[in-house]
Amino acid sequence: MSDHYDVVVLGAGSGNMVIDERFATQRVAIVESGDFGGTCLNRGCIPSKMLVHTADLVRAAQRGPALGARTSAAGVDWPAVRDRVLARIGSERDEGEQGRDEDEYVDRIRGIARFVGERRLVVTGADGEREISADQVVVATGSRPQLPPVEGLEQSPHHTSDTVMHLAALPRRMAILGGGYVGCEFAHVFSAFGVEVTQIESGPRLLNGQDEELAERFTTAAGEQWTVRLGVEAERVVTEAGGVRMELSDGSAVETDLILVATGRVPNGDLLDLERAGIEVDDDGLVVVDAEQRTTAAGVWALGDVCQGAPLKHVANHEARVVQHNLLHPEGLRRSDHRTIPNAVFSHPPLAAVGLTEEQAREEGVEVAVGRAEYAGTAYGWALQAGPDDQGPDAGGLVKVIADRATGRLVGAHLLGVQASTLVQPLIQAVAAGTPAREVARGQYWIHPALTEVVEGALNDLVDRLDED
Repeated sequence: MSDHYDVVVLGAGSGNMVIDERFATQRVAIVESGDFGGTCLNRGCIPSKMLVHTADLVRAAQRGPALGARTSAAGVDWPAVRDRVLARIGSERDEGEQGRDEDEYVDRIRGIARFVGERRLVVTGADGEREISADQVVVATGSRPQLPPVEGLEQSPHHTSDTVMHLAALPRRMAILGGGYVGCEFAHVFSAFGVEVTQIESGPRLLNGQDEELAERFTTAAGEQWTVRLGVEAERVVTEAGGVRMELSDGSAVETDLILVATGRVPNGDLLDLERAGIEVDDDGLVVVDAEQRTTAAGVWALGDVCQGAPLKHVANHEARVVQHNLLHPEGLRRSDHRTIPNAVFSHPPLAAVGLTEEQAREEGVEVAVGRAEYAGTAYGWALQAGPDDQGPDAGGLVKVIADRATGRLVGAHLLGVQASTLVQPLIQAVAAGTPAREVARGQYWIHPALTEVVEGALNDLVDRLDED
């Protein structure tokens, strides 16, 4: 006989955010087959940024002599780095689980859930199968790394972002498949830690989804820190006694000890037997949702990487708040706002962006004005040695802002250089609010000589170009 709930949440990542004390009068279950806290806490955003910070410190120490500081980096104690990361996320995970166990109105069910009918599920766990049903179901099961169909890859010593931070020891050589966010962040981390990294990307540049000008600059900077192979694909992997040979599409080969696969992720909806509940997916396997995060099945909602939207933690959190409101207030549904989604890449140098790229704006028929400012043109940039003749992560740092000439409003902003993920925030607010570029540039003070002056400089350049009309 089915155990019935008011709300069942599938997934304890951002899905766990849906449930708070306002559900205390209801009966709720949270079903999770893996680690409590989801990908972000256990295998994604948080542990990877802890590794990035350590890598940033190593590179900063290496640069000290160029600034007159007697610093050096003799490498890292990998077990200490790894154990610090795992201990912190472990304590956060345990605290989250304990907090849920103290909520008397929530049942925490460990197991793999599959739909067997309309809002009916079977959960398979260590103690066997359990059937449950609910008035409302929230699908928030996330995504998992995808392995490309490369001959011999599965039999080789390989890792994904889910497992690489658990390495017993650092390899001497690492080949990274993929030139996106994950590949570029881990290329920075492991090359800073002393690993000989070769990054392989089939496209013409790394971070191909970013603004082309900034992606080109990043690719150049990356190539000065680790080996970058562009325009090639892995065709076969041969595991030998002395390591691994990866054969590429141009006839060359990369000799390595370990392969990190960072070629994308696949949504976990295919593990849920969604069709039995009448839940549709699109051609990419993403759960189809409307603006209120409702699926095609009555009483079933979805959020995060498993559904249509953007596979970013801050987007999943936003969608979780929308679903929470809509469960509590069915008479006044709210919509998710996916119009202005920012992103950041925590590599070396870092990038951040919001809104349209210059290329996208032109493709949409927008007559654009573009403002630019180099880090080297600011006083703080001098402190960073960010000039074109300098060496280091901030050489070539750039802020680029894009406006619609017809309205003077910002439609996009793109940053490459130190603190990019922080510097972008006022531009996120401006793009989201539709604030005219002139008001953003000159309607407030910008602290001198803070690095924010590079943002001010780009905005002023943009206003000057708008005034040319």
